[in-house]
Amino acid sequence: MTAPGAARLRVKAVRSYAPAPRRQHFYLVEILIGLGVTAGHFFRNLGRWLAGRKGAVTYQWPEERRPLAPRLRSLHRLVRRDDGSPRCVACMMCETVCPAHCIYIVAGEHPNPDIEKYPVRFDIDVGKCVMCGYCVEACPEDAIRMDTGILEFSAYTRQGLVYPKEVLLALEPAGPDGLPTSAPPRALVERGFETRGRR
Repeated sequence: MTAPGAARLRVKAVRSYAPAPRRQHFYLVEILIGLGVTAGHFFRNLGRWLAGRKGAVTYQWPEERRPLAPRLRSLHRLVRRDDGSPRCVACMMCETVCPAHCIYIVAGEHPNPDIEKYPVRFDIDVGKCVMCGYCVEACPEDAIRMDTGILEFSAYTRQGLVYPKEVLLALEPAGPDGLPTSAPPRALVERGFETRGRR
């Protein structure tokens, strides 16, 4: 007998399942069925490829590049003013909002009295960067963008992945197809940036 006010336990009936078919007990039959599906895809794609059509979903990189979304975030670049100086006013918003703390800015007085500050030093460590795009969203001057279309960057050392202001100013936006519009600047090549396979 239960005490008044105590919760009653409910017992659920256990559902009974039908036994597995006899052929599933022998795994060899299931493995052969899977191999048949794989072989069917292989020979269908091979026939399409021999006929000159695109069969498989594999892209023959770097000769063939997969189409990229127009909003894809790629390597950063700093936007230039008409006189070639960076549009950045060193407000430190991008450095503050960066979750990976990969942006380092040193501010200085701009020679133009209409512009308060400019970045004496603006470094991005792409080895730490998580490509979140917060720096682009936070910038009030629209001075930093991630639209270069450059996705392949590497270096032999960690220091080689720290890109200074001069490198970021030399980059151009990607074309309408999402591919880089120019080869990487000389400073990137010296830092270990690969140029093979570029169109």
